[in-house]
Amino acid sequence: MALQPAAGAKDLNPRQVESNRKLSEQLASVYRRWGYDEVSPPRVERLDTLMAGGAIASEDVVRLVADEPLGLRPEMTASIARAACTRLASRPRPLRLWASGTVFQSRAADEGGQCIEENLQSGVELFGVAPIEAEMELLSLLMAAVERLDLQAQHQPRLLMGHTGLMDLLLSPVPSSKRDDVRTALIEFDRLGLEAISLATDLKASLLSLLDCRGTPNAVLDRLTSCFGNQPLFDDLHRLCRQLHAPAAAQGLRIQLDPTFQPRFDLYTGLVFQLVCDTNSAPVVVARGGRYD
Repeated sequence: MALQPAAGAKDLNPRQVESNRKLSEQLASVYRRWGYDEVSPPRVERLDTLMAGGAIASEDVVRLVADEPLGLRPEMTASIARAACTRLASRPRPLRLWASGTVFQSRAADEGGQCIEENLQSGVELFGVAPIEAEMELLSLLMAAVERLDLQAQHQPRLLMGHTGLMDLLLSPVPSSKRDDVRTALIEFDRLGLEAISLATDLKASLLSLLDCRGTPNAVLDRLTSCFGNQPLFDDLHRLCRQLHAPAAAQGLRIQLDPTFQPRFDLYTGLVFQLVCDTNSAPVVVARGGRYD
């Protein structure tokens, strides 16, 4: 019998179990107060569901040996979205759901090969609400969750926001044949990679300058307005940030807007965000999410 868990899997001691339980209950109390109903998606799903139409790479999914292509969920959004449009399709919208449970990702092990990364995830899904109202509700809920978790000043919490519409705007003057390469360079903050792409001199200079376009929402949106003129999206983001300003200030949370920010999973079609906190060793992502249609 093997005496160690699989690489990346975890044995939790009683104190860790109790800590996770308390954390989950604190978040659940916020979800319920906002009118969200609990669901429990399966840990095992068909691969075509888990990969969300190609938005999640196959190498991120822990595959199972079975008669049909199955895997362990790397996140819960795809499973809940599947349920929302099948078993829960007849329920009235808006549909507000939350879930908590273990997720699994496949990653490269330090010693070579692949291993499992196992984490506890808790989150909400909101269906049937148009932008920008949905984003305002979800980020306001996030502010309520931050208050419930009572993060301390030394954690220096900061909310990093982006939007697929902002990325589309940055890429709009780029020839279609070069957009994927430019997008990758912008997301990875790869200045050398961007300089190596064959582009018009003025366009390349503009894109290189926009690599540094991140900071307070007002400053970033003012700079983007000077580059691209007034855009309806800018008005929506101004409105969203005005609503978040007071609760964020009360929690000591700094808001940063970054037009090049895009999450690892390519699920999203609107606002994207990450809540990052400092620890004794390195910053950690406490929460992430965004809009998908």
